[in-house]
Amino acid sequence: MTSTVMIGCSESCRQIEYDIQCAARSDAKVLISGESGVGKEVVARLIHERSQRNRGPMAAINCASIPDTLLASELFGHMKGSFTDAHRSRTGLFEQGHKGTVFLDEVGEMSLSMQALVLRFLENGEILPVGSERLVTRVDVRIIAATNRLLMTAIKQSEFREDLYYRLNVIHIEVPPLRSRPDDVPLLLDTFLRRYSLEHRAALPTLSNEARQRLLTYHWPGNVRELKNAAERLVVRSTGGEIGVNDLPAELRVPRTSAARAQVQVAPTRVDNLIERVTEHGESFWSAVHEPFMARDITREEVRAVVRVGLTTTRGSYKSLLPVFNMPPTDYKKFLGFLRKYHVHLPIHEFRALPTPRVVVTRELTVQ
Repeated sequence: MTSTVMIGCSESCRQIEYDIQCAARSDAKVLISGESGVGKEVVARLIHERSQRNRGPMAAINCASIPDTLLASELFGHMKGSFTDAHRSRTGLFEQGHKGTVFLDEVGEMSLSMQALVLRFLENGEILPVGSERLVTRVDVRIIAATNRLLMTAIKQSEFREDLYYRLNVIHIEVPPLRSRPDDVPLLLDTFLRRYSLEHRAALPTLSNEARQRLLTYHWPGNVRELKNAAERLVVRSTGGEIGVNDLPAELRVPRTSAARAQVQVAPTRVDNLIERVTEHGESFWSAVHEPFMARDITREEVRAVVRVGLTTTRGSYKSLLPVFNMPPTDYKKFLGFLRKYHVHLPIHEFRALPTPRVVVTRELTVQ
């Protein structure tokens, strides 16, 4: 029986539900991408629970939290005496997930040598434990991987194997950040408040209109994980009266615009990184933005945000945007064709009234 739940009512959430249903109908490998805290593991568990493998185990591991020297042992197991403290043989995650699913979280943080081992396993399903010189067994597992990195960029920087990327990226599910799906925030907030009230046996907190509005319009840089933690904190700290703005955590007391700008200065978004690659490192729009978008490593909203920053600097001129985005004049029709085809073209009237900026402050402009 399915116990995991996807909470949300936005168009993005409905699209993810559809993608989950499609993925659950097959044993194809799945790559889930999105920022930290958006709920990638929830998506992975829903795929497993709705698939024909739901009677088998789901084994999960965070590849970023384990040193490379131990990760091979965790995944493939080890033989007794193969290294210090290996007092007995141990099966690895791939073998434990036989007839079920293995979830590799933050797969982009694996070293190249570990990536090679995983690639070999994906090709033949063979388990070679650490310290063993011969094949122990073959296993039948479905692999679901997740990452918060732009893997196409990592490939260009020789930090991720291209062949492994295409092995994993059979079905790609993009989980957008919470700030791009604000319609989900009220439902998530109410759900978490009720959940933690029951868990901590506390009264359901009552929020003032101003406090609730502040929570609903906050930028949520930590995504669903941050919202969940904030809800639990409100329940635990509640004394039974109405919760006002002054009772909120410090980062939530600041109005949305100021809070978002301050947060972005501390932790730049993926849009900031894309803008930096184009405007500061001289990369072409085609390689920095178009290519990862076509590979579904970035979302339509993020492409639109990059274009918005550029149009702000050119006061709505798409033609003047070509040199800003390091494209030759001959790419003008191709550029507009791409924007219109994928619905990331923006009307120019809103930019014409803007004063010409002396400096492009990308980290403030990208916060909408």
